[in-house]
Amino acid sequence: MPQDDLSTIRNRVFDDIAVGDTETLVRTLTTADIQLFAVLSGDANPQHLDQEFAANTRFHSVIAHGMFGGALISAVLGTRLPGPGTIYLGQTLKFNAPVRVGDTLTTSVTVTVRDEARKRLKLACQCVNQDGVAVITGEADVIAPTEAIVRPRATLPEVRLMPGGGEMQALLAHARAFGPLATAVVHPCDESSLGAALDAMAAGLITPILVAPQAKLQAVARQAGLDLGGCRIEDVPHSHAAAARAVELAVQGEAALLMKGSLHTDELMGAVVGCAALRTKRRISHCFLMQTPAYPRPFIVTDAAINIAPTLEEKADIIRNAIDLAHAIGVAMPRVAILAAVETVTPHMPATLDAAILCKMADRGQISGALLDGPLAFDNAVSPAAARIKGIVSQVAGQADVLVAPDLESGNMLAKQLEYLGGANSAGVVLGARLPIVLTSRADSRESRLASCAVALLLARQYEATPP
Repeated sequence: MPQDDLSTIRNRVFDDIAVGDTETLVRTLTTADIQLFAVLSGDANPQHLDQEFAANTRFHSVIAHGMFGGALISAVLGTRLPGPGTIYLGQTLKFNAPVRVGDTLTTSVTVTVRDEARKRLKLACQCVNQDGVAVITGEADVIAPTEAIVRPRATLPEVRLMPGGGEMQALLAHARAFGPLATAVVHPCDESSLGAALDAMAAGLITPILVAPQAKLQAVARQAGLDLGGCRIEDVPHSHAAAARAVELAVQGEAALLMKGSLHTDELMGAVVGCAALRTKRRISHCFLMQTPAYPRPFIVTDAAINIAPTLEEKADIIRNAIDLAHAIGVAMPRVAILAAVETVTPHMPATLDAAILCKMADRGQISGALLDGPLAFDNAVSPAAARIKGIVSQVAGQADVLVAPDLESGNMLAKQLEYLGGANSAGVVLGARLPIVLTSRADSRESRLASCAVALLLARQYEATPP
């Protein structure tokens, strides 16, 4: 019976089934599949969920729960052969090889025995991966339906896994252990930015120096019910003066971090860029550290806020800065994907040429501390299945820790799409100066600002050991 009618689901009755009949289902395993199966089953074995733990096991990576394959077999029996009305009596399974994210499984059931008297069937079952390996084999024993069933196919609800907050708590705990740093908070003259600074102080991340018009600051605090007790206030007449004074505090060693308040980014960064004492040999650039339910680990997007149309040399510094951030958050050898619209080098697309050159620079040691690959299209950078389908063999493709956008517009749109449509949490920081700069949008949540402070603190502590 054909199964290609998407509007209906139907079965095959016992009398219409012969030995040798077979049905299949094809499914590519995603990280979300593994996470959702863990939620439903309660099986939180780190072999299936913790990339760092899994890397040190015999399988060297996260693998699917064995019973995920069993569920696929059940799906074929319950929807295709015999289909609705089937009564499951028994199932044997043998797990022959691991199933990894990106593997495409062809799950099949084949009738081997018919019991006419009891309307029972035995079916050989197997899940075969894209390399032809039978990763799961077994046998099912079922009672087949005797009456035809045709029903409208149910529309399954969309299920999205949202972060449980564990990553944020782990980040805050890790950063808090290093102790707070004096932070010049530049013009925090709205409830969100002022509240975030006080939250970061309460979390043990910063000791804030509030650089703003004192009367305006106190008015915001009164209106929002915030307590400024214990905070040092540097009274300045306006936002431009706040940026200048904050830079002075940094140069004088009184502030180890700068944190953007309610002023415009170019106002703060203009003061930083114009101060020779805060500049390094590197280009200043911005990084988003992001975590989305659809990806198994935090990742970095750069540059989405500072460099509008970076040159090849500037892209090299953008990558070096992102590598520093990855090291600061504990990724010893980050995988850097240099993004373009396509994954092939094309003379008519400058971003692909830059990507190829940057990879060669890494080969020659001009960019170190990471694995680079590019050009990679976005799907190839984050999806093992997409990379495999396109024949890309790479240590980076499908598992990138850093996504390097070709320009600010694409980087900014990518980051905001991930945040507003992909449910991503984010933290923003500027690197390349003598000290980290917490740079967030006025639309960012207090949680995002808090995470940004934690990331900047980790960077600042790394700078103490290895000055930029």
